[in-house]
Amino acid sequence: MEASWRHRAETGDPFLLAFLGAASGLLAGLVILAFRLTIEFTQMAFLPEGKVGNYEALSPMWRLYLALGGGIFLGAVFQRLPGDMHQVGIVHVLHQLFYRAGAMPLRNAIVQFLGGSFAIITGQSVDREGPGVHLGAAAGSLIGQRLGLPPKVLRHLIACGSAAAIAAAFNTPLAGVVFSMEVIMMEYRVATFLPVILAAVIGAILSEAVYGSAPAFEVPSLALYSLKELPYLFLMGILIGLLATFFIALVEGSAALAQRQPVFLRLAASGLLTGLVALSIPEVMGVSYDTLDRILHQPTLDGTLILVALAKLVTTAVAVGLGMPGGLIGPTLVIGGAAGAAFGNALAALSPFSVTVSPFYAMAGMVAMMGATLQAPLAALIALLEMTASPGIILPAMLAVIPAQLILRYFGKEPVFTALLELRR
Repeated sequence: MEASWRHRAETGDPFLLAFLGAASGLLAGLVILAFRLTIEFTQMAFLPEGKVGNYEALSPMWRLYLALGGGIFLGAVFQRLPGDMHQVGIVHVLHQLFYRAGAMPLRNAIVQFLGGSFAIITGQSVDREGPGVHLGAAAGSLIGQRLGLPPKVLRHLIACGSAAAIAAAFNTPLAGVVFSMEVIMMEYRVATFLPVILAAVIGAILSEAVYGSAPAFEVPSLALYSLKELPYLFLMGILIGLLATFFIALVEGSAALAQRQPVFLRLAASGLLTGLVALSIPEVMGVSYDTLDRILHQPTLDGTLILVALAKLVTTAVAVGLGMPGGLIGPTLVIGGAAGAAFGNALAALSPFSVTVSPFYAMAGMVAMMGATLQAPLAALIALLEMTASPGIILPAMLAVIPAQLILRYFGKEPVFTALLELRR
């Protein structure tokens, strides 16, 4: 029976691959929901007013104690674990995919679930999407390993689990498919599409069953006010590209430094940095989607927006580089959104003609920053479209993401996950 499964899988039986894709999507979606609910229920239990991510309502010293204590605790736990169990996140997925025939260890996934949720709960400046991709990829891989399937099929199931993870995280099935192909597989293959699409659909259905069908960010329908703004969008893309270049350089520098330091010191230092910054800029703590939601609805003063963008950039880059078990996809959206809104506010004050409101520039900045940092422009564009249900942003965002990507290439920067993978080898 097992030999029959392997033979049918190796020959690319579309019905079997679709079934395996559906199974991977179901398991991945359930794990992602459990991960997200663990974080949210815990935050609601101890944060003021029972609000998810409401770190701003904590006193400054409590923010410091929480982030520092979280970093120290994670460092102490990781110090006791074998070195190979420290490997988590999207970089770990890519490493196993390309150098370990797609075999994802269960114990690393357990460390990711527990470590990632604890990091976010204690306000570390990381996201849940990076851990989610790891957990989704592990779900697909473990199904394949349990059935004794060959490496080629394990690769497909990792893609399925990753797509389901992104779809379940944001209720964005199409973005999940494109992210899986553009960032994880780094290729588009027709044979892989059907099971990946099916996995993403199941992940999105599970997300919708729990959180409803509303987009992740409910913003009013916005469109470009005038074609005269196109050069401004291009200029904003250049500035976002410089931010993304600095972000990747800081991640690389932190990761290179981390290789020479014990894990306890690294994670404690990361928690200390986040706590110190949060004394005056609490928006850096946690995933910061509540901050991004406020930016998209009620942009604050330019100086505050710029401070939030720079503070989030530094704390996230250092946290990820030093090995904090969280991700960076969400923070790139926050950084790009804050920087884009600040640019839009400045433009409104200085432009000789009327321009579109700053939330419009915030959304374009989100695409430019995420697309440039991951060098996955299509995934970023589709993610924003599904997260905001604002089709009017697509053309302007495309114009902004192009110069952002070109700036990174001018400075010779690779996608952030590729850069980290090279450092790990």
